[in-house]
Amino acid sequence: MAQWLGRVVGAVLVLVGGLWTLQGFGVVGGSVMTGSTAWLVIGLVTVVMGLVLLVPRRNNRP
Repeated sequence: MAQWLGRVVGAVLVLVGGLWTLQGFGVVGGSVMTGSTAWLVIGLVTVVMGLVLLVPRRNNRP
């Protein structure tokens, strides 16, 4: 259950972070976030956090 929840949260973080990154670049308009370097950085960090949750982890228990 926890693994499933982590993947869903990771996918949402990647999608939202991707949108924020595009708004920071100025590709997606219509917001105060458009063209803002701060939202570009926040978006990139959010995408990375989402990818960390999506990467499968090894279970090293015997």
